[in-house]
This record gives sequence, C-alpha cells and structure tokens, in this order.
Amino acid sequence: MLDNMPRGTITIEEIEMGMTRHLRKVVTDEDIEMFAQVSTDRNPVHLDDEYAQDTIFEGRIAHGMLTAGLISAVIGEQLPGHGTVYMGQTLKFLGPVRPGDMVHAEVEVIGIDHAKRRVQLDCRCMVDGKKVLIGEATVLAPSGKFD
Repeated sequence: MLDNMPRGTITIEEIEMGMTRHLRKVVTDEDIEMFAQVSTDRNPVHLDDEYAQDTIFEGRIAHGMLTAGLISAVIGEQLPGHGTVYMGQTLKFLGPVRPGDMVHAEVEVIGIDHAKRRVQLDCRCMVDGKKVLIGEATVLAPSGKFD
C-alpha cells in the first residue's frame, strides 16, 4: 500500500464533519488470487485471461468486494480506526478494477450522532481519477470514555 495516512484511532469525541482519510494500493494478480481463495469466489472473469477476454470487460477484473475491502481498511485502520464496528454499508460499482490498477480509496465524514457514537461516511474508490465504487457506511466509533 502507498500513501497511507497514519493508522490508529480517532474517537467519537475527536471526529469532525468533513474529515477524510485515504489509502492507495496497486491491485495485483496475487491479491486477486488470494481473494479468490479466501472468498471461494473463483469466477473465471477474475482468474482466466482467455475467458475474461470474451466478457463485457474484455479482460480480467478484480472482485468488486476486494475493491470494497479497501474502504473497510480505511475505516478500520484510519477513520475512525481501531475499535470501529461496522453497522452497514451500501455499495455501487461503477467500473472495473483491473490487475495493475492503482486504487485510491477514500472515506469522508458526512454525519455524526455523538449520543449513539454513530458516524456516517461517504465512501469512494477511484482509478486514474475515475470513480469505480461509491457508497455510504454507518459505523459505531470508539469512545475515549469507554476505551
């Protein structure tokens, strides 16, 4: 991974509207193969060059959930970070991610409920400045009062 922002925890008491965090990662053939093994999703559009050439993508693509996992990494490692609990996530896939693509995953705080420790996050992944994934996440943020 490249250009990752500091890892750790931002508590609900420290979170502010508009805060953003991000990471960049080149998706490799090895990443795709490992994801296929872990998820058991061995769809040939991800793994077989010859098969994938005859699809609408005209070549192999990464699993959509592999790309979405980069959003999870930003949330779990940076904003809010360690101790965060996922409550929900919406995803819309706008374009393929191919082996060798640099993915820029970013989250932005768009809502805060201090009383319930809930944070709404706008989520996006981009390749070459073009959005390939968008969505929103709701998370339970850690609190300095309890940790």
